[in-house]
Amino acid sequence: MSQASSVLAPRTRLRLARLIIDDHYSIAVAARLFMVSPVTARKWAAYCRSEGAAGMQERSSRPHRIPHKAAEQVKKRITSLRWRLRLCPAQIAGRLGLAASIVHAVLTRCGVNRLSHIDRVTGEPLRRCEYPYPGPLIHVDVTKFDNIPDGGGWRFVGKQQGDRNREATAKQTGKRHARLEPNVGTGYVRTVFDDNSRVAYAEICTDEKAVTAIGVLERAVARFAECGASVERVLSDNGSAYKSFAWRGAGARLGITHKRTRPYRPQTNGKSERFHHTLADGWAYAGFYASETERRAPLPRWLHFYNHHRHHSAVSGPPISRLNNLPGHHNRRRVAS
Repeated sequence: MSQASSVLAPRTRLRLARLIIDDHYSIAVAARLFMVSPVTARKWAAYCRSEGAAGMQERSSRPHRIPHKAAEQVKKRITSLRWRLRLCPAQIAGRLGLAASIVHAVLTRCGVNRLSHIDRVTGEPLRRCEYPYPGPLIHVDVTKFDNIPDGGGWRFVGKQQGDRNREATAKQTGKRHARLEPNVGTGYVRTVFDDNSRVAYAEICTDEKAVTAIGVLERAVARFAECGASVERVLSDNGSAYKSFAWRGAGARLGITHKRTRPYRPQTNGKSERFHHTLADGWAYAGFYASETERRAPLPRWLHFYNHHRHHSAVSGPPISRLNNLPGHHNRRRVAS
């Protein structure tokens, strides 16, 4: 669409047409005055004669009819093959005897031109849900990272040196697996994730017990409350900690309704799962760490970067921007000391 003050805006087109119709300027002279071609000047003058000022508005270039547009039955067959078998446009075109360009155009119009937009289990287009404001739902989960042995892990120092570092660390701690393999321990990172704002809270724990999960939940709820978000529901998987009576009692004490995902359906808690990938790429395996202590130290700093500075595609900005824009968040009166 043209701007209101541009050369070819509707208002300027009308001036050009009036110059030709009312003032009897020649088309060549009028076109030269407005720095357009004679063909363009003649076109807008003709529109003005037939439709008046209304004819100066923008016009769609879409044809009135598309004789070669795919029939409705063909479109259903194309989308069915895409949903059920996840075939590419070339494969669908080979099955139906169509051109791949036609198949791609149909898939684009139906919004299933990317396989990432189709659910792998049901074959249906993904339906993404999001609560309208921060707080009504938080996702809780836990992810595990093997501790880094002293001297660095195999990802950066190589397999042989990494195994030697594991063996040396295991001798210092005296820990072994059941098969007498060196055991450097495991870090359990418990994450709490807001459904709307994507603001994340994480702590590194030493176990997966319910008492530990409850403590993380309480501190996360308090942290969200400081930001102005009141937690109402919590969504978790079917881990033993989340099915315990202690967890149920903690939810009742905090006034939070607990919901669990369907078994063997991690997509329900997909926002937390995706955050775990970001956590691994941005912090856990982002660079060389000479020890587990060296890796754990920058986690709070990385979380601050994620919440306050990292641009999130689903939020169109950093996650904290949605919490900072809550109604009444900036209306608190300063108490005089």
